[in-house]
Amino acid sequence: MESSFTFRCSFAANKAKFYRAFNSIFGKIGRIASKEVIIALIKSKCLPILLYGTEACPAKSAVRLILDFALNKVLLKIFGALSNDTYRNICNYFGIFSIEEQIFARQGKFTSRYCAAESDVCRAIGHLR
Repeated sequence: MESSFTFRCSFAANKAKFYRAFNSIFGKIGRIASKEVIIALIKSKCLPILLYGTEACPAKSAVRLILDFALNKVLLKIFGALSNDTYRNICNYFGIFSIEEQIFARQGKFTSRYCAAESDVCRAIGHLR
């Protein structure tokens, strides 16, 4: 969290931990495992680290660009230099959604869970009366 008159969140720690997790995985199996395995591990182990807290904290467009750049940098390390079209094709093939889409999905899931929990709490309070 950053100190300011308005509420802002910093995702610098997320980005550093994301790179650390990726380098750990890629350093151990990067040359041995298939690209499919590496991408599956990134999606299941690294992306949640990068996107942690984006459900509740507002991520401005500059922050989303920074997070998107981190993902692009990792894909660059795996696949080498990519054109924009090739990058989009790889993301589509492996089911990697844009950072903005992933944040939107996480916020929707968070909101629906919050609303469901809120209604459960309301029902529980109603039973106590």
